[in-house]
Amino acid sequence: MYCSSINGTMLLRFDRSDADPIYDQIAASVRRSIAEGDLEVGDRLPPARELARALGVNVHTVLRGYAQLRDEGIIEMRRGRGSVVLAGGRSQARLRSLARELCAEARRQGIGIEELAALIDEEMS
Repeated sequence: MYCSSINGTMLLRFDRSDADPIYDQIAASVRRSIAEGDLEVGDRLPPARELARALGVNVHTVLRGYAQLRDEGIIEMRRGRGSVVLAGGRSQARLRSLARELCAEARRQGIGIEELAALIDEEMS
């Protein structure tokens, strides 16, 4: 397990032995930090090169994790100015994090998408 912090706040956690790719774990850690209020709208994420060096991973691994967050509308990536948490990112960040955890657990238990959807539908009713 590797942990990195920014301004004394826990931000990133990943485990090389985890089956999930490191870029997914980086994105999940940022989502979790937003959901828990450790990161707020307007906060800057560390530059990809700096984070890659700190984590001991390739810069493209970090950029791929950041790209996921950008595609989800959670962060904005500005060339030469860094990555910033966007307004509205917090509202869905927690749900996305929980959904990923739920899907991972369903896969571990051998539950297919139809059965999982039925369980969710039952809980939403």
